[in-house]
Amino acid sequence: MTERSLDRAALASALRAQDNVISRRQALACGLTRDAVAHRIRPDGPWRRLLAGVYLAQTGAPTAPQKEMAALLHAGPGSVLTGAAALVGLGLATSEPRRFDVLVPAARRPGSAAFVRIRRTTRMPERIIREGGRSYALPPRALADAARFMTDLAEVRALIAGAVQRGHCPLAALVRELGPGRTRNSARLRQVLAEVADGIRSVTEAEFRHLIKRARLPAPMFNARLFAADGTFIAVPDAWWPEAGVAAEVDSREWHLSPADWERTLRRHAAMSGHGILVLHFTPGRIRSDPAAVVAAITDTLRAGRARPALPIAARPAA
Repeated sequence: MTERSLDRAALASALRAQDNVISRRQALACGLTRDAVAHRIRPDGPWRRLLAGVYLAQTGAPTAPQKEMAALLHAGPGSVLTGAAALVGLGLATSEPRRFDVLVPAARRPGSAAFVRIRRTTRMPERIIREGGRSYALPPRALADAARFMTDLAEVRALIAGAVQRGHCPLAALVRELGPGRTRNSARLRQVLAEVADGIRSVTEAEFRHLIKRARLPAPMFNARLFAADGTFIAVPDAWWPEAGVAAEVDSREWHLSPADWERTLRRHAAMSGHGILVLHFTPGRIRSDPAAVVAAITDTLRAGRARPALPIAARPAA
């Protein structure tokens, strides 16, 4: 096949549809010869090799969407982006991942290379999201896979609690995705799902919960919605001990989404105190550096709360 047989329209269409990324097979199908491809990817040529048999038809560093496309072309037909790469592609995360995880059927044998990590599976997603030439796992699968690939419990907590809190994925969908029999690399994810089911919505709340359990303190309700006797909404404290009328807040700008959320924290304190609730405030630093003092403060306040009549406050579990 000669250069004269090049279908320029087909080549332009393929590059346009795939963010200027193309496979060797596609390039040859458009009429480029092997020599023409080699000429384009020479050191000073207009194309560059991203992966074996996958090229970027421009100079310069590839963008995240171009890496996504290259990963799928490398993995072959039917492959699906998952994990952190899918979360970025779906707009649920912003930081470009170091590795782009791609699901392929277990019988296939493409190898991981450069920024692509192949994940062979017997459980390919039944439903996917397609955007242009890219295929993404749905948020529950992408989140679960991202968590399975993490080795740090705090990272898993931040990922899962944040996704549930922001409405990116319902807790029930994550529980269904994990399933009772899917145990490989799932211990951290299962622990975090249990925490979120208890009402935990942040890494610091999870650490606070762990401290309460370790100290054998009475278990509070986390992120319960509190209402006065007349049905007036009061607040949603981080932790609530109904038998003592005690609430605890983990206060840090680091863990709030905006200055407006910080102001709402202050208003919550005033609202709770106005209904007789004893409100404790702890910073993440104090929880980590002086847990004994935190436990002592909770113990003393619970004792004081139980020594008075019960407050006429109704609590509903976290939504």
